Amino acid sequence: MRRDIHFEVFYPHAPERVWRAITDPAQLSSWLMATDFEAVVGRRFTMRAKPAPGFDGLVSGEVLEADPPRRLVYSWSGGPLKDTLVVWTLEARGKGTWLRLEHRGFSGLAGLGVSALLGMGWGRLLRRTLPEHLTGPRPLEQKG
Repeated sequence: MRRDIHFEVFYPHAPERVWRAITDPAQLSSWLMATDFEAVVGRRFTMRAKPAPGFDGLVSGEVLEADPPRRLVYSWSGGPLKDTLVVWTLEARGKGTWLRLEHRGFSGLAGLGVSALLGMGWGRLLRRTLPEHLTGPRPLEQKG
């Protein structure tokens, strides 16, 4: 058995703004998980969340593709998950950005269970947390 997660969302913000939200370590840390992420191919990173049963709170990965502000691909391993892929695709549409998130590579019973949990989490993050981050105060951006 294999399952992948797919989400598509429109944000009324330029692709460059959405790209910063998904690649800047300070911004990622404010809406996803604390991280030392950098969108540089070959860069390894760690994300830290609150531990939960069966999950020590650590996600590790490596950036496999980075084409700003269009495409970002990285590996994702944490808890029972090994070698899954997260793929972000951004497309300018009108006065905003069409974002597609794919989290691929869930297999076996453990993978199916984790994909269901992560699917709910990704959905909440993309539909509520990230939009709030994008429209809220932007202390990380310089006024110019």
